[in-house]
Amino acid sequence: MFAIFLFVLAGLAEIGGGYMVWLWIRESKPIWYGIVGSIILVVYGIIPTLQNFPNFGRVYAAYGGVFIILAVLWGWGIDKKVPDLYDWLGASICVIGVSIMLWAPRH
Repeated sequence: MFAIFLFVLAGLAEIGGGYMVWLWIRESKPIWYGIVGSIILVVYGIIPTLQNFPNFGRVYAAYGGVFIILAVLWGWGIDKKVPDLYDWLGASICVIGVSIMLWAPRH
């Protein structure tokens, strides 16, 4: 359960930090948006190191699947872009892939 929490926290940090930088550059928000967004992105880089999984590549690959889900939800909630069937189907496939990568029995 802690692993899932860390994946979600990392995803929110990456999307939130990136969104603040986006707002600063693309929407002409004040520079503090970019500074705060950059700090959040540094925190995002630290969060995955708290995972108990021993393989860096596997953690980041699995995180990518979680990120896809969070990005779809972010787009829906923040950008008001309603996901369609293919968004949900693709995100579901990613969750299945993440689950296999992280929790499949290995020898």
